[in-house]
Amino acid sequence: MKHSFHSFITNSPVSVKPMGEISGFPVRPGLFEMNGAMALPVGVNFTIHTHSGTSCELLLFHRNSSKPFATLPFPDEYKIGDVYSMIVFGLDIEDFEYAYRIEGPHLPKEGLIFSRDSVLLDPYARAVAGQRIWGQPRKGAYHARVVRDTFDWGDMPQSSRELSDLVIYELHVRGFTEHPSSGVRHRGTFAGLMEKIPYLKDLGINAVELMPVFEFDETMNSREVNGKLLLDYWGYNTVSFFSPNSSYASTPEYNHEGTELKELIKELHANGIEVIFDVVFNHTAEGNEKGPSFCFKGFDNNIYYMLTPDGHYYNFSGCGNTLNCNHPVVRQMILECLRYWTITYRVDGFRFDLASILGRNEDGSPMNNPPLLDSLAHDPVLSNVKLIAEAWDAGGLYQVGSFPANGRWAEWNGRYRDSLRGYLKGWNENAQTAAWSIVGSGDLYGGLRPDPKGIYAGYNSCVNFITCHDGFTLYDLYSYNDKHNEANGWNNTDGANDNRSWNCGAEGETDDPEVLKLRYRMIRNACAVLMCSRGTPMFLAGDEFGNTQYGNNNSYCQDNEISWLDWSLLEKNRKLYEFFRFMIHFRLKHTVIGKKLPDAVCGMDPLHVHDLDGDKLSLPPDTRTFSVSFAGYDSKKGQDDIVYISVNTYWEDVKITLPTIKNNFSWHLCVNTYGDGDGNYFYEEGKEVRIEREFIMRPRSVAVFIVKSSSGQGAV
Repeated sequence: MKHSFHSFITNSPVSVKPMGEISGFPVRPGLFEMNGAMALPVGVNFTIHTHSGTSCELLLFHRNSSKPFATLPFPDEYKIGDVYSMIVFGLDIEDFEYAYRIEGPHLPKEGLIFSRDSVLLDPYARAVAGQRIWGQPRKGAYHARVVRDTFDWGDMPQSSRELSDLVIYELHVRGFTEHPSSGVRHRGTFAGLMEKIPYLKDLGINAVELMPVFEFDETMNSREVNGKLLLDYWGYNTVSFFSPNSSYASTPEYNHEGTELKELIKELHANGIEVIFDVVFNHTAEGNEKGPSFCFKGFDNNIYYMLTPDGHYYNFSGCGNTLNCNHPVVRQMILECLRYWTITYRVDGFRFDLASILGRNEDGSPMNNPPLLDSLAHDPVLSNVKLIAEAWDAGGLYQVGSFPANGRWAEWNGRYRDSLRGYLKGWNENAQTAAWSIVGSGDLYGGLRPDPKGIYAGYNSCVNFITCHDGFTLYDLYSYNDKHNEANGWNNTDGANDNRSWNCGAEGETDDPEVLKLRYRMIRNACAVLMCSRGTPMFLAGDEFGNTQYGNNNSYCQDNEISWLDWSLLEKNRKLYEFFRFMIHFRLKHTVIGKKLPDAVCGMDPLHVHDLDGDKLSLPPDTRTFSVSFAGYDSKKGQDDIVYISVNTYWEDVKITLPTIKNNFSWHLCVNTYGDGDGNYFYEEGKEVRIEREFIMRPRSVAVFIVKSSSGQGAV
């Protein structure tokens, strides 16, 4: 009987009658369990809650108006517990925007800061008004719109891919196509991204991770530096958790906000590409005591935010406030939010920014079994959704390898990034951790140490990456020794200092052919290692064709050529693109890289690290050269799948010996990042080069081998 009244109202419009009148509008008590505003055949249902507020008013505005044309106080009989709910009859959703006003005590030291002067955005708003045009400052208070969802998803099933089957491509919706060189009609929008789907499909990636697409105000804290307007370009400053960023739509979508995003997701799914949202539940755009009060502060400041005993804001996010994620009210909102995006937008996964905050108690202390993480891990609607944690926060809580996983959560593997960056540039003291990282970080994800035979066991809870939005692009990683963030206006004090980068002999742009040759080889090395590592690979959009941010490793405010992808580089660096494309398809073809398969028949063990002699299953702690092997029997192909990757970070040639194999199998070279002298860095299927065990690794290079039988069969 829980939803009987809801069914009665939505299916029987003629029978539903008003029970009163407020400010000239016929009304009746509403649907108390339906948070937010929802269109009904008879009008609109409005539901909101506040624990410490003493009264609530609904404000109705004409479009673009700052003054309400109607104010509807909620009567006491329209309140159950902390929830106010009212159906307003006769409203056409296209004729109004809405907000709330809450009265209550003003006791800042107790965390209560109610003000009748505050016009408040619905925390459950499905669309935010006044945000439509990118870069145009909003006028007045935030208002919400009611959205009518008529989108038809058809019978498209939810993806059944495992995380380990994905190759993730991280991108910024605006920056991906805003540069004139993108060649799309609808630059900087969801539609522009949709125009690039053929490119994504050809590249081979099967998952896109979209940087924040929840509504944010890019003009908040805008400033001018050296004649350039700097904005909150990245969007890690959420205004509304349930609303899509309306400025990412190519056309106005009044009261149908989100349609273009849904069309994009549907088209990506039709092309075999999953969609992961980068979500920010660690803080909001309301900031600290000096920040605005436009939503959560005005509903229940001491519930939604972590507060010190004297009413100030804990700042574990580095952005002024910290969302109180494990309070039951906030936990319910986050769960409802993720369910909403999963059901209404068919999102396949979520990457949680500064996710360690999600495991903090109300006093900021880390919890052993955070209720929120447990709820998300075991929610039936989210059971097939990927949950990926950035397992650290700005308060110093670092949980890579120890994030409360509940058997469901994966992590951005920060140690993979750090150890591989260091090792590939020549820090041979990183050899052990680099090897652990390539084989799946079994010491972090599963707690398994190598057995006496040297077999490593990796656990697929890690998302491996060398670059992401936060830091250098892959091209810049090998073009700059130091960050160059002067354009951000903070005297180059912002952004990470520990980049483990190397300019290969010249800082920044150069015409030196030897420096350039080395740079592109280092990029190929990073790509080959990433695609041949156990775990889920992720890389930053544009890395595949050498995109640069000119040494800026914190481009959060740069809505310009620093952050936008320059697509002219695709032709300039076509060979680099082709190498990325080959490595991505190679990884997808060789299932054994991503997961353990039944034992191979050629005598190779499932997983090993190797010294210069492949038959020696040991790893000197500071070696400059080592190899990793993945072996198994692929029952789908009916043959062994063997991949052997060798990494030489030394500046001279090194001879390696490949392992002894049985049953008339032989080794074949697929990839040599140094090249063969004719500009070939990889060999397509059927054209691999047979190797008689010994192979000369050229300076600072990576080689990848497979096994074939004498009949030519074997690893594909």
